[in-house]
Amino acid sequence: MLIVGLTGSIGMGKSTTAKLFAEAGVPVYDADAAVHQLYGGEAAPAIEAAFPGTTAAGKVDRAKLSARVVHDPAAMKQLEEIVHPMLSASRQKFFADAESAGAPVVVVDVPLLFETGGEKRVDAVVVVTTAPELQRERVLARGTMDADKLEAIIARQMPDAEKRKRADFIVDTSHGLDPVRARIRDILYEVAKMPKRRA
Repeated sequence: MLIVGLTGSIGMGKSTTAKLFAEAGVPVYDADAAVHQLYGGEAAPAIEAAFPGTTAAGKVDRAKLSARVVHDPAAMKQLEEIVHPMLSASRQKFFADAESAGAPVVVVDVPLLFETGGEKRVDAVVVVTTAPELQRERVLARGTMDADKLEAIIARQMPDAEKRKRADFIVDTSHGLDPVRARIRDILYEVAKMPKRRA
């Protein structure tokens, strides 16, 4: 089974691209969704112990937690040390389930793939990109974030140009869904011929 890492900065269209991989019949592991799940249960007690007042009724209050860690690299690192081992266990279960179902390829959707050294754990990397002005427009249109918070997030992420340089495949989401679907078909065809290379 080959593992494809899917990544891209905020607002690039990565979630949509992940959905289109799933639509093409590829099992997709969504790291963000897995974090949501952990925040709703298993990880909440440890997060509350580390960051008192960031949970309510056994669930993490994402807005409060984000406010506590977004501008504090040490707090961010502490949060990652709590969440990453749990995430790793949920990802291994996903791989085992996909393998036993006979999936030839799976996609792991990881926003900070390069930033966390995740490219060493996959066989190929797909980077999702779009024009910077389209990126800003998309994120700010969600209404969940102001320009300052967006800048703080972008500053934490590896620059898009650097990600594209390291990618095996690039998906540009600037021109609607059909070109993305066509690109995914091409990628799946190419990946099937690639050797395993993960560490």
